[in-house]
Amino acid sequence: MTLSFPNPSRSFDEGRKGVRFIGHDGVFEVPFFIEADALEKLGSETGRLDTSPAGCLSAFDRRRTAIHDVAREVHTNRRRTSYTLNAADFR
Repeated sequence: MTLSFPNPSRSFDEGRKGVRFIGHDGVFEVPFFIEADALEKLGSETGRLDTSPAGCLSAFDRRRTAIHDVAREVHTNRRRTSYTLNAADFR
């Protein structure tokens, strides 16, 4: 089954400085976390990332499709129970 993201919810994790979101592989929830550095790399064409909760969530929303595409690729290649996406995952 293909990883999907039917729930658009996401949340900022203050302790880890990044955004949490959930994918679904069939009936299984697959938790993801994307580090603020990865969000900054994705938004590099617009300058430095505002690392506040609102800034990170906004950056996530602007690049949601690209983030979901990388999450699918990582899930396919690394089968785990949870994933952390970092700047190196975004070529």
